[in-house]
Amino acid sequence: MTSNRREFLVRSTLAVAAGAFGSTRLFAQQPAAGAPAPPTVPVFASLRRNVGTFTARGGTIGWMAAPDAVVVIDSQFADTSKMFLEGFKPMIGGRKIDLLINSHHHGDHTGGNKVLQPSVVKIVAQENAPGLQRKAAAAQKSEDAQAYADTTFKTDWKVDLGSEVISIRHYGPGHTGGDSVIFLEKANIVHMGDLMSHQRHPRVDRPSGASIQNWLVTLEKTVKDHNADTVYVFGHSKVGAPVTGSSKDLLALRDYFSAMLSYVQKGIAAGKSAEEIVKGGLPAFSEHEGAPQLQVAYDELSAKKST
Repeated sequence: MTSNRREFLVRSTLAVAAGAFGSTRLFAQQPAAGAPAPPTVPVFASLRRNVGTFTARGGTIGWMAAPDAVVVIDSQFADTSKMFLEGFKPMIGGRKIDLLINSHHHGDHTGGNKVLQPSVVKIVAQENAPGLQRKAAAAQKSEDAQAYADTTFKTDWKVDLGSEVISIRHYGPGHTGGDSVIFLEKANIVHMGDLMSHQRHPRVDRPSGASIQNWLVTLEKTVKDHNADTVYVFGHSKVGAPVTGSSKDLLALRDYFSAMLSYVQKGIAAGKSAEEIVKGGLPAFSEHEGAPQLQVAYDELSAKKST
């Protein structure tokens, strides 16, 4: 299929989706607490070389709809994954999805796995992710709504798929203990999952093995492993902000974590309580959406056992 034809299909799908759901406004994230919920609007956006993003509600879905291979990264929720399939099927014709890759286990990235599963050949995730997903499902009594990765890896996984090469790397604990960085090598596009939260205070899931200190290192290593032309797909962005960007955005998040750790460490050294440290906040990042997880940083730096 030619590039022009592919772009036409993407634009046509966008038009159908906008008509079906009543708006063309993009909401990459849910609103702040207390704000009225906006309509859930499915939006496909093309990046390059048959690769693009889908936003509705939850973590950003990445997709590749090439004539010789189809890949989906993350599945959002059950309801929005149905929206995704409705728009994606016309783009891929009768083909199945060769790979569904879960960037990590959280429900806004895996909640649609079961919806997509009948259309998927293989589900891939880092080896810690399925166990964390099962644990979360048991706590939420949602076991029947889950579908889990059938292919896992420890640190690296790679496959030649049609005219693309997909490589996945686990840099150790970050947002959770089972995060993946997914690299579409020919397109030079990296899907970060929730290792990249743009202009938002990131969630640090310490009970699931997260580490702020190693997350910071992961961002640096990811930038080092790619180049200036790499496009990064973010798991989440502040409402209205883009869900893709450059290495500068990853390094900005690194600097955010560096500032957070420095502030908390100084507070601990000064004998301040966790409550005093949390109350001080991070004024330099006041325009970020949400609230900084300073208690989590305090627990990590003071080596308190997570619950």
